[in-house]
Amino acid sequence: MGAPLPASTSQYLFLSGNEAVALAVRDAGCNVAAAYPGTPSTEILEVLSGYSEVYAEWSVNEKVSLEVALGASMVGARAFCAMKHVGLNVASDALMTMTVTGTEGGLVIAVADDVGMSSSQNEQDSRYWGRFAHLPVFEPADAQEAYAMTREAFALSERQRCPVILRLTTRICHVKGRVLAAARKTHVATGFAKDAARWVMVPGNAKPRLSLMLARDTALRAESEASVQNASVGGSDRRIGFIASGPAFMHVREAFPDSPVFKLGLSHPLPIDRIRDFAASVEQVVVAEETEPLVETELRAAGIACIGKEVLPRLGELSPDVLRPAIARLRGEPAVASAALPAQTVFPRPPTMCVACPHLGVYYTLSQLRNISISGDIGCYTLGAGQPWNALDTCISMGASMGVALGMDKGRGPNDANKSVVAVIGDSTFLHMGMQGLLDITWNRGNVTVLLLDNRAVGMTGGQDNPGTGRDIHGKSAPRIDFARLCEALGVSKDRIRVVDPYQLPVLFKALREETKIAEPSVIITDRPCVLIDDYEAERAYKVVAERCTGCGNCVDVGCPAIHVTRREKAVKASGKEVDLSFVRIETAACTGCGLCVQPCAPEAIVHAVPEHPVAFLRKL
Repeated sequence: MGAPLPASTSQYLFLSGNEAVALAVRDAGCNVAAAYPGTPSTEILEVLSGYSEVYAEWSVNEKVSLEVALGASMVGARAFCAMKHVGLNVASDALMTMTVTGTEGGLVIAVADDVGMSSSQNEQDSRYWGRFAHLPVFEPADAQEAYAMTREAFALSERQRCPVILRLTTRICHVKGRVLAAARKTHVATGFAKDAARWVMVPGNAKPRLSLMLARDTALRAESEASVQNASVGGSDRRIGFIASGPAFMHVREAFPDSPVFKLGLSHPLPIDRIRDFAASVEQVVVAEETEPLVETELRAAGIACIGKEVLPRLGELSPDVLRPAIARLRGEPAVASAALPAQTVFPRPPTMCVACPHLGVYYTLSQLRNISISGDIGCYTLGAGQPWNALDTCISMGASMGVALGMDKGRGPNDANKSVVAVIGDSTFLHMGMQGLLDITWNRGNVTVLLLDNRAVGMTGGQDNPGTGRDIHGKSAPRIDFARLCEALGVSKDRIRVVDPYQLPVLFKALREETKIAEPSVIITDRPCVLIDDYEAERAYKVVAERCTGCGNCVDVGCPAIHVTRREKAVKASGKEVDLSFVRIETAACTGCGLCVQPCAPEAIVHAVPEHPVAFLRKL
């Protein structure tokens, strides 16, 4: 959990974009904040939870978080929610009706796009939601603007009585900069005013409000034309003028400091008249936007000639190293050599699970089974698709493991007739969007075995709490969901629900083998805490007795990163078959004593290590 930031002062603070947004939410007098963790937006709520002035919660998913924020807005409170780009897909059902009802207290939605896909399954452009939902969109270019635009977004929301989208990107969320905060304000909720014609969205009530939504479009365009967040930044080289927003603006200024740029801060609706004047002042207009050609398309529709994705890529960030050669080609000039140091060849380090991760045993066991199809989900356990396990066959979206598994079962042909179908899902993902899928499996009599991996944390985003941990966002005691009872309530037979220790490989293997042979829904719940949270208790470390090690490599197949291969050899067995041998050692300083590697070791070459002197331990670190 992030530490709370200092109270606003006249001094500069050094903050990430996420920290700046959190501080601005508090300083704007926000009363209620909700989110579901997801990189790169997670830290916003973590920081907000440290402010006593704001009620903050982790919601079970993004749709619920937005509905919590809307409810707070309905009673006149200022409300905020945050999510990553794919989270807004989940929340869109509520969003598309909120644009019709409008809001009462200011409501700001921070959505963080993962441009470059550093930790996401797709690279979507959330600016589309502004167009789709008829809502204004702010795009900060640094931490200072993240602070200022968040506060301005609350004011705009209350002026126009609609939600406001704050579009962030990974670079804005995680890069730090100087932030000068303004005086903090307070906001008192006015109370709920009953108005069924506005808040009860049956067709008869919704239809008259559509004209209000369209009239708001005109008012928002006037706001954009007058906004100080939209401005032309001068430059003496009038050959090309750029139009850019967010981090792309910074990249353009770095790459072409002498070129004029029209900077979009309130990027939707576009200030068409001001852009038209800017375009008339330069020879050519280039739209630099990450990632889709939204502004480019709208400018062309308005009759403003511009160049965009003909020369610039639609994927990833528009860094100076991308911009310079593209504009050189446009000008017919030789490509500009990058001033950056040449890339250094480094040893590849693919992502892997942590030492003693409770998922290691699950994927080791799955990799030993044959004739199964494994439907995966979103979480750190998605790494089971990689080496050495290769034990996931699909991964689509949050909660999709359930529906995909059911579809595999119902759609199987002759080639799959004897295959077992296994769905793998984590505890938080199950509560986020998996419960409905399991209900669909039981209701439609699917032949699916579900592996519910309960590690008591939202592991992939930093170990946040969820309804299955027994703690709230502040770490205080809260009701804890009983997954076995929940699965039974969703229709799984009590006899087909097992709770196992994923460190006990024989027990896990037996449970999987038996449940996959039974033609009805079953659930195997693994119960071990994530090794990175306080609930985890380490045991005595292990080491390898080199004289006993035969190089069989069974321990390597577990996938624990504390196990290192010291040398490889080839050998010929008595049968004449050539085999690869892998001799190993265990990094004792990293080992937590889970014992997973001990169980497949036939020669019993792995034993408890003798406790080391603290100085020797520190030297290894």
